[in-house]
Amino acid sequence: MSTDKDAHVQIAADKYRSFLHDEAQNTVWRHGGPPIYDSVNQLFEEGRTKEWPKGSLEEVVQNAIKSWEMELSHKTRIQDFRTINPDKFKLIVNGREGLSAEETLKLGSYNALLKSSIPEEFKYYKADEETFESSHDAFRAALPRGFAWEVLAVYSGPPVIAFKFRHWGYFKGPFKGHAPTGEMVQFYGVGILKVDDSLRAEDVEIYYDPAELFAGLLKGPSICGSKTEQQEKGSSTSAEKCPFQD
Repeated sequence: MSTDKDAHVQIAADKYRSFLHDEAQNTVWRHGGPPIYDSVNQLFEEGRTKEWPKGSLEEVVQNAIKSWEMELSHKTRIQDFRTINPDKFKLIVNGREGLSAEETLKLGSYNALLKSSIPEEFKYYKADEETFESSHDAFRAALPRGFAWEVLAVYSGPPVIAFKFRHWGYFKGPFKGHAPTGEMVQFYGVGILKVDDSLRAEDVEIYYDPAELFAGLLKGPSICGSKTEQQEKGSSTSAEKCPFQD
């Protein structure tokens, strides 16, 4: 006969992410406890293009990256991370200078991946002006069903793992002054993951084109005025299109 505790663990378990519910009690979670991934898991299962055999290298790599992203987004102390080697870890995006574990955690996954050296006037997302919280709030609002991630191919095994990936979600909420289109937004990329003997990440290199993502997020019409401005005008309607938008 199962106990209530057993039943709770069975319900809470996440089949794609390790170290989510088997933690020591002193783990510090950003929002007070482990996250729930039911919505994005459903999006993943409905939209994935590959379904890898259980125990395959592709499945192992896919789940390892999902577990690392979970820790980066929801744990506040590097000492609680179990997916990386904190003394050696570097995140390198599109050939830029590598970020340490602490630097990556401070910035957050979105800001770390979206930092850019292009001139300010051409930036469609200014990572330097975003906080960890504001970046996650912006993408959570724009992609309320979540931002799913899958491995498309793995080209080499440990200790240096090369892989191709796809990231996607549905643009159902506003993003940086642009109204949602309801359409899928997605981008593709490649990664190189160097791991130690315990399969903890030491180097993570990601290469992708951010414009592929923002082409979908900036596609919607501009929204006139801020929410505060609309409230001051006594408007009870939803945000309208700018008058000079097609």
